[in-house]
Amino acid sequence: MKENPLTMEMLLQQLVGLNIIQVAAIPMILLVLLEWVLTIVKKKDYYDGLDTLSATCIGLVNISISAVLKLGIYGIILFFYNLVPWSIPRVWWAYILCIVAIDFCRYWSHRLTHVNRFWWATHVTHHNSEKYNWSVSFRLGWTQHIKIIFFIPVVLMGFDPVLFFICHQIEVLYQFWIHTEYIRKLPAPIEYIFVTPSHHRVHHSINKQYIDKNFGSTFIIWDRLFGTFKSEEEKTVYGITTPVNSYNPITLNFHEWKDIYSDVLKSRSLKEVRAVMFTSPSKLEKIKGQFNTAHSKDQA
Repeated sequence: MKENPLTMEMLLQQLVGLNIIQVAAIPMILLVLLEWVLTIVKKKDYYDGLDTLSATCIGLVNISISAVLKLGIYGIILFFYNLVPWSIPRVWWAYILCIVAIDFCRYWSHRLTHVNRFWWATHVTHHNSEKYNWSVSFRLGWTQHIKIIFFIPVVLMGFDPVLFFICHQIEVLYQFWIHTEYIRKLPAPIEYIFVTPSHHRVHHSINKQYIDKNFGSTFIIWDRLFGTFKSEEEKTVYGITTPVNSYNPITLNFHEWKDIYSDVLKSRSLKEVRAVMFTSPSKLEKIKGQFNTAHSKDQA
């Protein structure tokens, strides 16, 4: 434990005026409108009006949820920061280290959300659009906040909570510009180190060779190191493998949770419950088929 622990009151005072996402909100909305107008002028098929309205609604509600949960999230970060006796000073190089640490955790949490159905339900909202434009970056699931647990290791390293929240906002904001069709390939050194629109188009694609690739948030080097990198080679098709066919923000946020609940009710054993809740979404139908076959044999 720290001899002089940081209190909630102290943290709130230090965070005043540091809501970078709030400051960036209007410029991002204006850039979306600019890209939308450009798409109309160029007669491209990059935007769908209802899809963009849904994304904006989802984003605004997500901001409201974040505001409601703010004290709880701050409390979690404070608890674990005060738990360790060491701390990293708030100097320029600490910001770089913190961004790298957060990005590493984001890679693994992002990867988990694609290979575990429970966590996929918190993330699927970001993928169920069949378009790819700057408004898609607003589509952050309303249940995504439980993923705060994946960033506790960063706090336990001793990074100051104010520094942590600034760096986390930078990481989130970085995601905005990579959601576009207009920026194609960038110079090779940038493409090698950083996540670019080209890399992230692959990640959003449902092309067979692109599924479960390019999980990096800011740095693509994690994908290169851990075998999940794929370069953009063919035209990308967006969405999820089982389309939702809805613009309703509530449906877009909770359809996977509803399906999980339905599958759990139909399960005939705890083993099956565990399987349908936590298996990889790409293996779900195969797993369900195996359980159905086994059940049919038991009844025979």
